[in-house]
Parts: sequence; C-alpha cells; structure tokens
Amino acid sequence: MTSFKLAYVPGATPAKWVRTWGERVPEVPLTLVPVAAADAAGLLRAREADAALLRSPIDRDGLHAIPLYTETTVVVVPKDHLIAAADEVSTGDLADEVVLHPLDDALEWPELPGRAAVSRPETTADAIELVAAGVGVLVVPQSIARLHHRRDLTYRPVEDAPQSSVALSWLEEETTDLMEQFIGIVRGRTVNSTRGRSPEPAERKRPERKPAAAKAANAVKAAKPVRRNAGGGAGKRRRRA
Repeated sequence: MTSFKLAYVPGATPAKWVRTWGERVPEVPLTLVPVAAADAAGLLRAREADAALLRSPIDRDGLHAIPLYTETTVVVVPKDHLIAAADEVSTGDLADEVVLHPLDDALEWPELPGRAAVSRPETTADAIELVAAGVGVLVVPQSIARLHHRRDLTYRPVEDAPQSSVALSWLEEETTDLMEQFIGIVRGRTVNSTRGRSPEPAERKRPERKPAAAKAANAVKAAKPVRRNAGGGAGKRRRRA
C-alpha cells in the first residue's frame, strides 16, 4: 500500500498539515517519523522518509528545501529567576549566567553568551532538567521551550540571539505527485488550485440570438407594403360633401 512518510525534528509542528492531508488524500496514509535535528537530512538521503521538516542550516547537497518560518529565540529559566521579571532580554543580560550548551543545540552561535558550564549536556531534555535544578539557563527556539514546558520553568525572548528557521526538504529526484500534493498543502493552496495542471480551454461564446417572436415581427414589418391612391399620394379616404 502506498504511503507518505514525513520526518520532523523536535519543535516542528506538522499536525495541521497532517489533518489537511487526511482530508484531501484519504487513500494515502501519512506516517510521521520523529528524528533528531542532526539526523534529518541523512534520513532523506537514505530514503527512509519522503520529506522532512528540518532546521537550518541545511546541507542541501541533493536536496530541495522550502523555508517555512523563522522562530523567536528564548531563554528558559526557573520561574523565580530575576530574568522572569523582564519582558525581553539581550545576550548581554546573560553575561553572569551559566548558559548550557547541549550537544543537540538547534542554534548556531558565533560566540556563546554567558559563562560556560563544566560540561555539555547530551540533549536539550537533559539541559532542561539542569535548568530546573538551578544549574544554569538555556537558550533555544521558542517551539523547543514549549515542547519541554514545565510548571516550574518559564522563558523570555532574547532579542539579539541567533534564530532557527524550519524548512520542508526532500530529495531533488523525488518530486513525485504526492510530494507536490504535500508542498501545496504546506503552502496553503486550495483544493481547486490549478498549479501543475493544464488550463481548460475557454468555451467559445456564442452570439446572442433575438427572441423568435421579435424576429418574426420585424420581418413582417419590413415586408408590409405602403398603400397609395391612384394619384400617387398616400391612401386617404375623401370626405363626402
């Protein structure tokens, strides 16, 4: 049975597109495949997924990629932390903080802010646990902060931090009809979109015809002779003296 496999990295939210797929292509099941950000491109090249929602930067060798959106970057802190009192912070505000840098960090830093931790956590989930324990703070895309939401933690935007973009990617030689269907869904095309289809020939407009009764009346009027008297004047009855 034909199916369509969509891989997605942590924080990506394909649910609305999956619902639309189910409405438009019910005969082809869509299977979701969770994947670590570092492994997403390799999964496509191994043909273990038809498409993937992955994060930039993307090694585009042999891959197509359509940028979808760019996320706000936030810092995750305990709820009683001083940063929680601010609406927004900068990387300079983190100068005195231990900023955790997990091995699966979704952000590319030209230079890490704050003070480095003794060691790097293996995963973002491990780093979240350390934030909850008061060991340090963590800077991540907002969707990842939401993914690891806890009641004892909160987050605030970091105005000058690097940002993470999410893109839809697939193999260059695998732009199939199903792939085109999914691209259309992600881009918000309607069911009746004509993209990829030949336009139907326009119907020739026929000239309007006059109603038969009016046409007949005009014909009779045109054919009716004018009555004249012997003198050549228009026919007129004489009055008797």
